[in-house]
Amino acid sequence: MTTPLMPAAFLGHGSPMNALERNRYTEAWRTFGASVPRPRGILAVSAHWYVPMLAVTAMPRPRTIHDFFGFPKALFDVEYPAPGLPELVEEVAELAQPDRVGPDIDSWGLDHGTWSVLVHAFPDADIPVVQLSLDTRRPLEWHLELGAKLARLRERGILIVGSGNVVHNLRAIDWKQPDAGFDWAHRFDERARELMAEAPHQIASLASHPDYRTAVPITDHFLPLLYVAGLAAAAQRPAQTLVEGYSYGSLSMTAYGIDVGAQPVLRSDEGAAALDTSLPPISANV
Repeated sequence: MTTPLMPAAFLGHGSPMNALERNRYTEAWRTFGASVPRPRGILAVSAHWYVPMLAVTAMPRPRTIHDFFGFPKALFDVEYPAPGLPELVEEVAELAQPDRVGPDIDSWGLDHGTWSVLVHAFPDADIPVVQLSLDTRRPLEWHLELGAKLARLRERGILIVGSGNVVHNLRAIDWKQPDAGFDWAHRFDERARELMAEAPHQIASLASHPDYRTAVPITDHFLPLLYVAGLAAAAQRPAQTLVEGYSYGSLSMTAYGIDVGAQPVLRSDEGAAALDTSLPPISANV
């Protein structure tokens, strides 16, 4: 009898303010969270733990990290008090061999790449969450392969979530285009969607795309996509686009899911949804 696979997802998280806002991107994250079976735990691969080592958070109560500045106090007041899952370190270490995985017991926690999406996807903060670092020393193909190695965690009830942005160039931001993307952003993002739908095992080939250096000036936000592509390759199934769109010209908000069932795709031509104050509050906010 085949063990059902826990779904997986890549969520384009954009601005930390999405933690407080209600728009079509956050609604796509909520729909994703509501549609999946309750996992034993969540392994989050966030753009913001970008360090020259491979590590996994191993504390029983990871702290909420406010790794940004210049935002309203309400954002710094957000807490996401999910428990940790220290025993997951050994499972990740087993699958990552021959690479060594270090347990992090006190230096990190849950950064905003993780909690800004989880406050919408799992607002009760009652599912254990563990973060995996992005090892800056490794090439793209290594991250893709590690994602494929971690696929067995899905058989063990672990939901794997990557959080970043396929296109992420902060120096090119145009504040006059809050819901639009530059031509180069569209070209790169659309090619990424083609590969995720048709050949996720080839996602690292985007490094040769003519717009790669503009769309990915630093690999931090791009790398989480490779882990989800690796999971899709291991499952021999394409990734499903959950939402499409752009922010401020130089950010892609595209999100992908694997084995998430039939969900409506929110496309870039639908425009950003206005804040709906009739919706229930996010319970993890304090």
